[in-house]
Amino acid sequence: MPDVQALVGDFALKLKRRKVEGSHASARQTAELLRSVVSQQRLPHAGQAAVLIDAVRAVGEQLIAANPVELAVGNIIRRVLHIIREEDLSSTTTAMEGLGLSADSDDDNAGDHEDRPALSAAAVAAAARSALRAPSLHTLLEDIPESAAVPHASSSGGDSEGKSKSAADKSLKSRKLKHDVIEAINELIQDIDTCHEQISEQAVEHIHQNEVILTLGRSRTVKEFLCAAKEKKRSFRVFVAEGAPRYQGHVLAKELVTKGLQTTIITDSAVFAMISRVNMVIVGAHAIMANGGVIAPVGLNMVALAARRHAVPFVVVAGSHKLCPLYPHNPEVLLNDLRSPADLLDFDEFSDCMDFASRGGSPLLHVVNPTFDYVPPNLVSLFITDTGGHNPSYMYRLIADYYSADDLVVKRRSTS
Repeated sequence: MPDVQALVGDFALKLKRRKVEGSHASARQTAELLRSVVSQQRLPHAGQAAVLIDAVRAVGEQLIAANPVELAVGNIIRRVLHIIREEDLSSTTTAMEGLGLSADSDDDNAGDHEDRPALSAAAVAAAARSALRAPSLHTLLEDIPESAAVPHASSSGGDSEGKSKSAADKSLKSRKLKHDVIEAINELIQDIDTCHEQISEQAVEHIHQNEVILTLGRSRTVKEFLCAAKEKKRSFRVFVAEGAPRYQGHVLAKELVTKGLQTTIITDSAVFAMISRVNMVIVGAHAIMANGGVIAPVGLNMVALAARRHAVPFVVVAGSHKLCPLYPHNPEVLLNDLRSPADLLDFDEFSDCMDFASRGGSPLLHVVNPTFDYVPPNLVSLFITDTGGHNPSYMYRLIADYYSADDLVVKRRSTS
C-alpha cells in the first residue's frame, strides 16, 4: 500500500505546477486522495472523529496552499470534513437510540430493578458522548449517579469477559466510522463522475426549438448540455465567442460542429453587437460563491452585462463540487491567476518595449493576462447543477447542506 504522505506530496506538487487541469479533475483526485488518507488513518478508541478531522485538515491545508486558485480542491476537503461530522453525529444518534431502547426494556422488568437509580437525561447524553470521546472527571462525578458509577462486585472471570467485550465493541465502532466515511466519499466521487450527465438531462427543459444560444470559451459542461438538447431533436443555433487570448472557443465550435450543431464563431468584442439576436446565454463556471456570485473565465462579466442590458437570461451550468462556501471578500479566496504574457504578445516582436535595462530596470510595457472574471449574483438568472435548477438567492441554502460552518477555514488544530 503506498505511503499516504508520498501521495499527498506528489499531488500537492502537481497542483503547484498546474499539472492538474480543470476543476473536475482536481475535485476527483482530491476526493480519491482523501479516501486513502481516511482508510490508512489509525483511530484511537476515543475521539475518532476528531482524529480524522485533524488528519484531513492537515492534508487540506497543504493542498490548498499548493494552488489557492483551484477552489474545487478546498470544496472537496470541506465536503469530506462535513461527511465526517455527519457520520459522527449519526453514530451518536444511534448510540443514544440504543440507550433509549435499553431503558424501555428495563421498564418491562421494573419490579426486578426498583432498587437501581434511574439515569438522568444528562447521564444518557454523557454516555452517548463517551462513545466518541473520553469522558471528563467532571462528567463522571456530576452526570452519573454515584451508585451507577461504582461497579458492583463481580468475579474476575466476569471482569475479563467484560473487558474483552468492551475492546471488541470499541474496535467495531472504529471500523464502522471509517467504513461509513469511506462509503460516503465513494458516493461523492460518483457524484463528481456523473455530474455532467445529471446536468445534461435537464437541457431539454431549458433549450427550445429554433432558439439562439450564446456561450464563451470552452466548457465541457456546456458542451454536453448543448449536445444533450441536440440529441432530443431540438433544433437551435449556437454563437461561440472565441475566448481570447487562449481561443478555447475555437475548440468548442469544432466539437459542436462534429455533433451536428449549427455554430457561429464571433470575436469577444462582438458580443454586445450580437446579443440582441440571442435567446439565452449558457456558460460554465470555475466556482460558485456563497453569495451566488460566479468566478468564471475572463470575459464573462462583459457577456453578463450585455445580457442584462438586453434582458437575455444568463444561465450558469456547473457541478455541485464547484459550490464554494466562501464569499468573494474572504481573505482565503484568491480570485484570480495571471497567465504568461506570451499568450498576448510575441516577446521577440515587443522585446524593445520590455527592456528591463531602461529607466532603472522598469520596462515601459506591462502585460496583464488574468484568467478569471467575477460575475455578481444580480447578473445571473439561473444556476443549473446536478441537483436541479436554482435561483442565485437559493445558493446559500444549497451550500449549507454540503458544508459545516466549522470548516470554512481549513487549518490544523493548534496543539498549544
